[in-house]
Amino acid sequence: MMKKIRKVKKKESSGPISRRDFISKVSAIGLGAVAASALPFPNILRAAEPIKAGILHSLSGTMAISEVSLRDVVMMAFEEINSKGGVMGRPIQPVIVDPASDWDLFAEKAKQLLLKDKVSVTFGCWTSVSRKSVLPVFEKNNGLLFYPVQYEGEECSKNVFYTGATPNQQLIPAAEYLMSEDGGGFKKFYLLGTDYVFPRTANKILRAFLLAKGVPAKNIMEEYTPFHHQDYQTIVGKVKAFASGGDAAVLSTINGDSNVPFYKEFANQGLRSEDVPIMAFSVAEDELRGMDAKALVGHLAAWNYYQSINTPQNKKFVADFKAYCKKRGLPGGAGRVTDDPIEAAYLGVHIWKKAVEKAGTADVDAVRKATYGMGFEAPGGFKKIDEKNHHLHKPVLIGEILKTGQFRTVWQTKGLVAPAPWSKYTSPDKSCDWVNHKGTYQKSA
Repeated sequence: MMKKIRKVKKKESSGPISRRDFISKVSAIGLGAVAASALPFPNILRAAEPIKAGILHSLSGTMAISEVSLRDVVMMAFEEINSKGGVMGRPIQPVIVDPASDWDLFAEKAKQLLLKDKVSVTFGCWTSVSRKSVLPVFEKNNGLLFYPVQYEGEECSKNVFYTGATPNQQLIPAAEYLMSEDGGGFKKFYLLGTDYVFPRTANKILRAFLLAKGVPAKNIMEEYTPFHHQDYQTIVGKVKAFASGGDAAVLSTINGDSNVPFYKEFANQGLRSEDVPIMAFSVAEDELRGMDAKALVGHLAAWNYYQSINTPQNKKFVADFKAYCKKRGLPGGAGRVTDDPIEAAYLGVHIWKKAVEKAGTADVDAVRKATYGMGFEAPGGFKKIDEKNHHLHKPVLIGEILKTGQFRTVWQTKGLVAPAPWSKYTSPDKSCDWVNHKGTYQKSA
């Protein structure tokens, strides 16, 4: 069970003066006196102007299987906020673009959002290669990106808030679980991923961890396939041969629609979760919607949220998302599911809203400072932004796939795990701090 966190009641703010009160004040004391006072005249005139917010997710291509739902939940969050008066009385106006799973197009669309559409914040990206593509754009133009997916770490940008997991909040706990008695006591690991930044860096960290724990190099295999890869017959044959002596598990960083043929071939070759479990880092409930769950039963995934979390706030979140999708005629309708990146995208919007209200402005620099240490009662429980490093404190959960396409939690941390953007297994001399340092810095010996 996670520890209960006492919520601190936020002080009520006076809020912006209404247009009617402003006109009355002008009539009473004269416009010149008002201009000379501290009354924020320009802000009053802008009170009804929308705040533009970008949505930068692939709505087509190989990553649409994962990213479309992030667009949908961000839009739901916008609607929730607008229905309650917006942000400081201003409605959120979404600006949606489709980078179409094209990494170069991500950078172009980011430029469009920042320079043409003049958005105040952007919610987007899934793959690390897409995030790396847009990073220079956000840093050069001082934009603000909320990134909602687990990633490989080794990054500490002033212009990004990372609401997904760092390696110590997903990769390492998952490997530790598999090596434990409760997790099966596995001694051999096949690291299989899609060929891009996240899987390669994640596996570099996992390999360093496994070696540090005494796993011989000969017991660690590593292989990659391109995006949208469909033929896994040969690779699964290699996994089968590797696991023939027992004590083997797969650590999978396969992304996107390649997961469908991979799990299907795994089952076709007679590999079962009881013998060779797959621990996935990029397969959640939303991906399982498009897969035959019967072939995945018993396999595992490491996340920080599951739809099956049994709390009132999560039940409401799940019901609200299903109702939102049904009402708008979105594909899947009321059959839609929630998952970890969906929750991370949703809470990112609400944390940004709270930060804007705390700062009293949507200005990027002011919002960034207001975000440090900010907590939010998310659907999966209380989570908070770190006081210094732009990442999120969150619990870690290991889930077993059920035939329903949902997860049964088989292990979880007792409380929130602090994020470590730089892994102690590959970069023990580095850390991230935007309060006392300028981002990434060298730790003293």
